[in-house]
Amino acid sequence: MASTRDAIDTIKGYYYQFDYSILKIIESNEDSVITIEGIEDIDISNTDEETAVQCKYYAGTQYNHSVIGKPIRLMLKHFSINKDSNLKYMIYGFYSNGQKKFPREVTIDFAKKHFFTTTQKGKKIEMHKVLSLTDDDLTLFLDKMSIDINALSFEEQNDRILLQLSEQFSCTKTEAEHYYNNSLRIIRELSIQSKKQDRTITKTQFLKQINNKTDLFNLWYLGVRGVEEYCRRIKKMYFTFPNLSPFSRFFLIECNQVDTVTEIKTMVIMISERMSRISKREETPFCPYVYLHGVSEEKLKNIKHTLRNDNFRLIDGHDFKGATFHIDSILRQPTVNNKIKVKIINELTNLGEILDTLNNTREIYQFYINEPYYENDDHKHVVLPIKSINDIEKII
Repeated sequence: MASTRDAIDTIKGYYYQFDYSILKIIESNEDSVITIEGIEDIDISNTDEETAVQCKYYAGTQYNHSVIGKPIRLMLKHFSINKDSNLKYMIYGFYSNGQKKFPREVTIDFAKKHFFTTTQKGKKIEMHKVLSLTDDDLTLFLDKMSIDINALSFEEQNDRILLQLSEQFSCTKTEAEHYYNNSLRIIRELSIQSKKQDRTITKTQFLKQINNKTDLFNLWYLGVRGVEEYCRRIKKMYFTFPNLSPFSRFFLIECNQVDTVTEIKTMVIMISERMSRISKREETPFCPYVYLHGVSEEKLKNIKHTLRNDNFRLIDGHDFKGATFHIDSILRQPTVNNKIKVKIINELTNLGEILDTLNNTREIYQFYINEPYYENDDHKHVVLPIKSINDIEKII
């Protein structure tokens, strides 16, 4: 039972840190830059200073000086080679009790004894001496260091986030839950990026990414009104054309593992038939681009093979076996003679290059089952939840 409890506390600790990151972003200035897993758990950079924050949730632990000693020593080590920077350090933690042990003022002597000194294998190690730091250095470090051991509880912090989101978007607390779910997804995605620059976001960027009222409404409509009515609504809104204009249309479609090759092939043909105009009378012939999200490389190859067997011509930007992707290859215009009916995008990473190269009107329709997987604010981008790929036939 103890190990299960420990595991739950660990998971809760991760989410507490995610929530803290969300709260700091929302409460930051417009020009602030937030880095997830930077120098510390979260780095907050303003025009005149940067603060590295270590955030911990110890619901089952009482406060002792030794609990924060190790992270402070690591910060001291970082400070020793960055004395002239404008970087500040912060310890932010929640503890079950014991906060009264913390002094009103952290003096150099107190810090040396309780924070900078440790014992390893029976040997006393004074980190300030190891780092050759003077008392003046330590005074500067303590001036740069802030310690808050009276952090909000998990529930209090979450409530504050919902309050801030409801104020930011002028919505109810229930509606704020949707923005919170988006916030959590974005923080999780940032935290797993390997490069530091990819773990960085501004408040403006963050709010823009979580503000998808149309997406949330569509998700609600699908859940409450049912698939049939939802599909009729979406078809009327986006796919009822008196005349189909020769735009470049991109259909990004998430597939389930249970979707068969035949089902996906049939869907691709349907999209092509309804979104293509390739006749001698057509001044500017066109056909759609299709990206199949969640489909393995082998399964995608089989889909293309069955399309070819049905005498259904496709291109994917690769001209021969082993060839790399060439933008001019996938941009070839369909004609009556070449009989190109659909353009398959193998990798989502190729989509940006295609969009940037085209100079006509571009429209992106993203269908997702679990959660959105692509972002683009430069072109018309409609994000639509579906239950399965079978819904697409009713929509398009």
